[in-house]
Amino acid sequence: MKIIDPHIHCVSRTTDDYLYMARSGVVAVSEPAFWAGFDRTSADSFYDYFRHLADVEPKRAARYGIQHFSWVCVNAKEADNVELSREVIRLLPEFLDRPTVLGIGEIGLNKNTPNEIAIFEEQVDLAAKTNQLILIHTPHLADKHKGTSIIVDILKNDRRIRPERVLIDHCEEHTIRLARENGFWAGLTIYPVSKVTPQRGADLLEQFGPEMIMVNSAADWGESNPSTLTDTLLEYRRRGHDECECREIFYNNPCRFFGQSPKWKLKPEE
Repeated sequence: MKIIDPHIHCVSRTTDDYLYMARSGVVAVSEPAFWAGFDRTSADSFYDYFRHLADVEPKRAARYGIQHFSWVCVNAKEADNVELSREVIRLLPEFLDRPTVLGIGEIGLNKNTPNEIAIFEEQVDLAAKTNQLILIHTPHLADKHKGTSIIVDILKNDRRIRPERVLIDHCEEHTIRLARENGFWAGLTIYPVSKVTPQRGADLLEQFGPEMIMVNSAADWGESNPSTLTDTLLEYRRRGHDECECREIFYNNPCRFFGQSPKWKLKPEE
């Protein structure tokens, strides 16, 4: 069965991870721009990072038969530095034209500060002006519900934004309704240390159904693994859901969302 990981940070993963993904059926990945584990000090460092996403990583993935797509942005954690963030935002249009860049993401909030909100709004404005898909990062743990509410309010108040072109990621039990009831796509991140376990992910899939929902590993340099995506698929199968149901969630839904960009060529399968 073919699988797509809609959110994974391949720049921080090894070739063994690519080999594992290829063996487990992953045919495509989507990599949002994110925090490097430290705050960068110049726009030049972001520029080189975006070059890695757009130019280097697709070639590395192709060695394993995996199509690699990416996103560019100022991530929420570094958005508190407004001056630097605005320098980086001015770099984004160059990369939005690259053939494997799907849109602006992962943008959002970290601690829900006024600076983060300002930079989020400026990147939403750029997405609206350039007709880009948007991938949203929602805050961690204690700040998640408040931050997700702020994000949804900003997006809903901008009449240029079409909810079906926005993926709100890292949803959990107390935030998924904010995405689904407002017409946005919802992402479940299987990152057991700080987000959702495979068992909780399967629970959410059963509770909210397969429409406009995706599952990802968000594997990065932390305590994470690309295998959590397949672990969730196997847990879902263990509960009696057939391959057709799994295909809808783990392959077709990413194709439907990403397929709103003409750069994405994979199509849903029956």
